[in-house]
Amino acid sequence: MPTLDDVLEQIGEFDFFQKQVLFVLCLLSATFPPIYVGIFFLGFIPEHHCLSPGVAELSQRCGWSLEEQLNHTVPEWGVHGTGFSSRCRRYEVDWNTTGVSCTDPLGSLVGNWSSVPLGPCWDGWVYDSPGTSLVTEFNLVCEDSWKLDVFQSCVNAGFFIGSISIGYIADRFGRKPCLLVTVLINAVSGVLMAFGPSYTWTVIFRLIQGLVSKGGWLTGYVLIAEFVGSNYRRTVGIMYQFAFSLGLLVLTAMAYALPHWRWLQLAVTLPSIFFLLCYWCLPESPRWLIAQKQNDKALEVIKRIAKGNKKKLSLSFQNLKSDEEDAEKLKPSFLDLVRTPQIRKHTFILMYSWFTSSVVYQGLIMHMGIASGNMYLDFLCSALVEFPAALILMLTLDRIGRRYPWAAASMVAGGACLVTALVPDTLYWLKMTAAFLGRMGITMCYEIICIVNPELYPTFLR
Repeated sequence: MPTLDDVLEQIGEFDFFQKQVLFVLCLLSATFPPIYVGIFFLGFIPEHHCLSPGVAELSQRCGWSLEEQLNHTVPEWGVHGTGFSSRCRRYEVDWNTTGVSCTDPLGSLVGNWSSVPLGPCWDGWVYDSPGTSLVTEFNLVCEDSWKLDVFQSCVNAGFFIGSISIGYIADRFGRKPCLLVTVLINAVSGVLMAFGPSYTWTVIFRLIQGLVSKGGWLTGYVLIAEFVGSNYRRTVGIMYQFAFSLGLLVLTAMAYALPHWRWLQLAVTLPSIFFLLCYWCLPESPRWLIAQKQNDKALEVIKRIAKGNKKKLSLSFQNLKSDEEDAEKLKPSFLDLVRTPQIRKHTFILMYSWFTSSVVYQGLIMHMGIASGNMYLDFLCSALVEFPAALILMLTLDRIGRRYPWAAASMVAGGACLVTALVPDTLYWLKMTAAFLGRMGITMCYEIICIVNPELYPTFLR
């Protein structure tokens, strides 16, 4: 009895139909970056200082420039650099008092500079930014700066919980319904986040996005990997992640064009709604159907693939069997990930690699620090490094396997991170080169682990 790979050799392992499916799923992959690293733009922290009533009027009367105003009215501004006192404390004086000197305003008010009391920013902050972010709208600075970390931590917690639960759902109930449900929830919660009335509601909606988006992205990857022949899994895996890299470039352009976080959030979310049309153009995974002993439905999908590829299905391929399970229909269980010594070894190694790759990848993509404060240029350079990484994988994985490139990329990423941490800022070019190499190395690690994961697990656990 033929297996699905035998059938695909006749009707096309990676022909027109599979390329159509890959294109649709790549569009879905390109919408994931705003959730994964969107905090880089949604939560950017501009230069800021306390709002002090009366300063603007005094500055206008005295004819101060902005630099003079800050030097005269903000603690330690221009003396010891902008630090906590400069951003989070203000002089407790009445700037509306008549007779304030324009050359020495503090001296005319209190006499001795060292005795000027400092207090918190009771009236809010002044932000040096042409747009808005979560930070400027909800004042997530100074004593409340931890709330921005909580925002991203909730997203990552959602990734963790959602990847486990949605992975189980996809193995239990099918790839297609799982993918469509996650797209729907992601789109709705993303739009609601753009209109969130408070910080709390914004965090809740972002958490919901985190719960479904990472699991949905992985489900899309598994779906396309199961549509093609085994010889093309590496190709579609790299192309799927290549679309993610393109999404990073699009995110950079949209963030530059839309410097207001609510409009940016809405703009990157609305395209997800159109993926609900995937219901009509994406069939269920034939490998999953065969593993679930739904051979009749699998045959319908295979005939659809053959028709899309303009091939004819031989009568000898009308009966199918799974190339992995010959017994009864198998249901996924978390215990199956550690049931045998071999698969237990795979699970622990992959878990560790997923964790380290995700943490370092997200950290490096959020900040490479090579553009001297220009966050758009810094993010763009970080995204562009992913393209040579994909090219290297295309040229090496099938020639020398997965393990050696994986090990080499991990060593490069780890060594480069140590260099950037230990090398002084005066050696700018060395530091920048190490940052590029580290970013390239961790990108290769992340892409390899995505490719290896479906290759090491059977369909019902993938």
